[in-house]
Amino acid sequence: MSSDRPTPERTRSAAHFVADIEETPVASVDQVKLDEKPSNLWIDGWRDLRHRPMFWISSVLIVFVIFVALFPGLFTQVDPTRCDLGNSKDGPSAGHLLGYNKQGCDIYSRIIHGTSTSLSVGILVVILTTTVGVVFGALAGFFGGFLDTVLSRAGDIFFSIPYILAAVVIMSVFSEQRNILVIAAAIGIFAWPSTARVLRSEVLRVKNSDFVMAATATGLSRMQILFRHVLPNSIAPVLVITTLSLAAAITAEATLSFLGVGLPGSRVMSWGNDISQAQKDLRTDPQILIYPSIALSLTVLSFILLGEALRDALDPKARALR
Repeated sequence: MSSDRPTPERTRSAAHFVADIEETPVASVDQVKLDEKPSNLWIDGWRDLRHRPMFWISSVLIVFVIFVALFPGLFTQVDPTRCDLGNSKDGPSAGHLLGYNKQGCDIYSRIIHGTSTSLSVGILVVILTTTVGVVFGALAGFFGGFLDTVLSRAGDIFFSIPYILAAVVIMSVFSEQRNILVIAAAIGIFAWPSTARVLRSEVLRVKNSDFVMAATATGLSRMQILFRHVLPNSIAPVLVITTLSLAAAITAEATLSFLGVGLPGSRVMSWGNDISQAQKDLRTDPQILIYPSIALSLTVLSFILLGEALRDALDPKARALR
């Protein structure tokens, strides 16, 4: 009969070899690297943007346009509404850098004062389209179901109507009340579906992320999750759409004024009105049309370039391909 008592061999402990800490690379592998810079989408985007000439060129142009719109008196002291037919189509002279248009108005002064009109319309349109688009897109993408169906179909209806055509109709109806607010509303009411669509797709992608599941587990309400976690991580494409929408809004205002249904040229300075009035003299005096066209093109181009730079910088896949 065998005994259950432990033998000396069983009780003898095995020897363990422990290497010196100097010979073990574990410490260097596991240690936290405190010298590494924090990183997220916005930081990575800024690191990419600051090395891109397109971003700096467009930013300088936009800052200059904003400065001209805010302080036109620093660039000209000539009244843009003061016209003298005796100066009709005269060339540049002292105090009148670009000469006069057909009505004898100072071209340079009208361009400078028209900057605030175009920029004001663009900003108001962007505020309207971004507000409506963000609300509709966020709610439709996050809650889904019946709400998503209703909001998406509403967006499809507005998206199917060309906003230029709708703005022409609205401005024709309100011909007696044509001002910056009315033309901005006429453009913005029908221009928000693109923003809503882009944000809805981003919210659908982000709401299935792990951090959203973790936020749900902590007991946050759905609205808190939407505004604290989902929306901040979905807003990057909206910034790109916003810059491009501002350029489109400035172009739309000039188009409506060119067609004669925009802002009244007798009371408001508008590049579109000046281009419209100068088209008849394109062959004989092209400079009257070229100068406001250059101002419009440079302003629109600067916002488009900024939007392109933001799109590439805030897209990790685009950064990886460069």
